[in-house]
Amino acid sequence: MLKIFITREILSEGIDLIRNELPNAEIKIQPEEEILTKEKLKREIVDIDGLLCSLSDIIDEEIISAAKNLKVISNYAVGFDNINIKFATKKKIMVTNTPGVLTEATADIAWGLIFAAARRLIEADKYLRDGKWKRWAPSLLLGYDLYGKTLGIIGMGRIGSAVAKRAVGFNMHIIYYSRTKKPEIEKKLKAKFVDLTTLLKEADIVSIHVPLTNKTKEMIGKKEFNLMKKTSILINTSRGAVIDEQALIEVLKEKKIAAAGLDVFTHEPIDDKNPLVKLENVVLLPHLGSATYETRTKMALIAAKNLVMALKGEMPPNLV
Repeated sequence: MLKIFITREILSEGIDLIRNELPNAEIKIQPEEEILTKEKLKREIVDIDGLLCSLSDIIDEEIISAAKNLKVISNYAVGFDNINIKFATKKKIMVTNTPGVLTEATADIAWGLIFAAARRLIEADKYLRDGKWKRWAPSLLLGYDLYGKTLGIIGMGRIGSAVAKRAVGFNMHIIYYSRTKKPEIEKKLKAKFVDLTTLLKEADIVSIHVPLTNKTKEMIGKKEFNLMKKTSILINTSRGAVIDEQALIEVLKEKKIAAAGLDVFTHEPIDDKNPLVKLENVVLLPHLGSATYETRTKMALIAAKNLVMALKGEMPPNLV
């Protein structure tokens, strides 16, 4: 009998697909209200054939080594930096992800952060709820215009391109820095390829959309922040570790940039003692990039299909 462990309860469409395709499989789902410790994951992985996990589950060499029968790790995410791919491959364990379906939802959340940070929406909401709104004043909670400003995209992949497309309606000047030039995007959106230094100096909004690699880890640090305008806004919906978080805290405290909007952090969930939590000029979200019913349903179906195909001895379409 095949054994499957699912580390988070994904939407029912995905669970139903697994049960329909593998009716005799034993499926165990980690209760949402319980914390999945590394020790428990090591125990669960010992005799399972398939693992369906999320980005917050660290599947390192120690975890993989504990598995005796594991054939596939189906990651419920487009990223896979939580998994030791090299070691899994060495152990002949397939690793899959859910690419493509997160693009529009993540682009939307990036724009949500842009609006919230530029127009101080979270501050304004709290101001009103705290009973502080007693009269109108010309200087009350002033933010920044978006229309006609310069948007700098770091990483013009699927999500970066989707964010850039949305900027057209705001008549924004689009500049970007990426591993490769994108002639089609440049032509369609009138975007301009620039080096990172130029982007940081010129952009009013800097939005990051790169994978976490050795090259991108802490690619935005103290040196890079010093290049940015005092009125600029930093948005990150990619991976927390692409920013030097301590350097970001310092520039926000010192108001060397206007604001930031973050959906990702170096350590997740973020510690409530993290200084970012206390700062008013940063908007914080609990990694909600793909958190729509439509997107999470698609992710559940893709992750489930990847798992099922691998366990049937077939080649899953989204092999990493």
